[in-house]
Amino acid sequence: MDSAPRSSNGFLSSLSADDFELLRPHLRQTELSQDMVLVEVDEDLKRAYLPHRGVISLVVKLARGEHVQIAMVGRDSIFGAFSALGDPVALNTAVVLVPGVASTIDHDQLRIAVDQSATLRNALARHGLAVYAQIQQTAGCNASHAVESRLARCLLHTRDLSGSDKLVLTQESMAQMIGARRNSVSLVAHTLQQANFIHYSRGHIEITNLDGLIRTSCECYATVKAQYNRLLHPRIHCAAA
Repeated sequence: MDSAPRSSNGFLSSLSADDFELLRPHLRQTELSQDMVLVEVDEDLKRAYLPHRGVISLVVKLARGEHVQIAMVGRDSIFGAFSALGDPVALNTAVVLVPGVASTIDHDQLRIAVDQSATLRNALARHGLAVYAQIQQTAGCNASHAVESRLARCLLHTRDLSGSDKLVLTQESMAQMIGARRNSVSLVAHTLQQANFIHYSRGHIEITNLDGLIRTSCECYATVKAQYNRLLHPRIHCAAA
């Protein structure tokens, strides 16, 4: 299939014409089906994913069987940035959280392109660092902040990445997002609905009061956004400074 439009993915749209042309002939479009496993931990990542719609969840599996989300990648970025710069072995499992469409490029083709362009290599490094910053903030957030604030943060982030106020998220997936038990998620989702911040029914969530949800979220939501702006939009960040 032909590649999806360049402008709908933040990584692709940020590239110079020359760097984009290094990738363009090798881009293919693929559907991201909900709960599709893109790679398991310790497997070789065979291709990178650049979502145009949809959200990819990066999760770790614990010894007792729990799954905890450590980061999300959506239309703003690329999954597989660091693998193209070094070791292709996946450090975590990647699962589709929100269905959509992505461009893909084989890992070997991306490595060849990176070897030809220092600016492309720098772009991949910045996107990889942005995901790493998100992982760090998520670890601190899950250890320190209340479940209600963590769920608000994750719903806001999912909204940003998917571009929609309407989300389809099961209690299990929300529990993974915030590192909590399903019964805690149910109680907190009910609290947010009682406050008229969301409407929640059978896995369907609609954000009905964005400002209220932002007030409920911890500072980690704004911190991650600031880190992404600094790393992924350095020219805009420098101009604002």
